[in-house]
Amino acid sequence: MEKKENTLKLIPKTEIYVEYIINLIIKLPRTEKFSIGTEYKQSLYKILEEIMYVNKIDKRNNVFVINVLNKIDSYLMAQRIYLRIMVKNKWIDKKKFNVAMGMIYEIGKILGGLIKYYAKNIKK
Repeated sequence: MEKKENTLKLIPKTEIYVEYIINLIIKLPRTEKFSIGTEYKQSLYKILEEIMYVNKIDKRNNVFVINVLNKIDSYLMAQRIYLRIMVKNKWIDKKKFNVAMGMIYEIGKILGGLIKYYAKNIKK
């Protein structure tokens, strides 16, 4: 029961994060909105799709679930890089950067907990 509850916590946090980032991308300079902004949005949507997928799949195959969760984590790593590029080029300010990184950190903590949970329950 606990694993489903953790996965469900991930959904609303990710939705809030996606909304925040889309509003941030809309305010980027025009040229960047259609380059890094597009890449970032695609990564956001992939995360949402993967989270919904994890929420629906049969959780008895722990190795498969861990692989999907690791894929989500890799998208988050890429998004951290996008944010660093944005702040370095002064397309966003430090405050927005810190808020977005905090959201990524929260999502990452939940993901890490899920990965540990499924890793510990792998049948040997």
